[in-house]
Amino acid sequence: MDTASTRSADVGGAGDPAADAPLPTSPEELLARLDALGIVTATHRHPPLHTVEESKALRGALPGGHCKNLFLKDRKDQLWLVVALEDARIDLNRLDKVIGSARLSFASADRLWRHLGIRPGSVSPFALVNDTERRVKVVLQRAMMAHDPLNYHPLLNDRTTAIRPGDLLRFIRACGHEPAVVAFGEAE
Repeated sequence: MDTASTRSADVGGAGDPAADAPLPTSPEELLARLDALGIVTATHRHPPLHTVEESKALRGALPGGHCKNLFLKDRKDQLWLVVALEDARIDLNRLDKVIGSARLSFASADRLWRHLGIRPGSVSPFALVNDTERRVKVVLQRAMMAHDPLNYHPLLNDRTTAIRPGDLLRFIRACGHEPAVVAFGEAE
């Protein structure tokens, strides 16, 4: 299964406004939107997964590219969603130069909720459906896009949805984003 490899401070603690809040878009609404775009997907349910390691242990023979998703902010307060194969080596100290950002760091769980409407452990490109202000820039790893299908959480980390790379691009564009497909994270 796909995972978000980032685990910022857990959302859901005492005093957290998002702790009991419903998702702005449910997984079922997301899948209906994909269907309305004519995008065929396959969704598999599983126990909640929070890390790449948990994903590898439970995925079995699920085919395709298994991915990690980094929700980042740069020094200029620009938000970034970086999506790559689960084993990609991503050096944040070098990634900024590759994608043309200021110095990068992990964004907070609060920002994740405010801008993508999801909680840590469920980060995926599907969350762009909630970025109605288009504050998040999207970067897709070129090597990842060679896999078919690609696997991501559909807004909750208790399921994984497989999607074809071309359909992923179509979905992201339908959300009002133009993804950058960039070479990074490959063996040097």
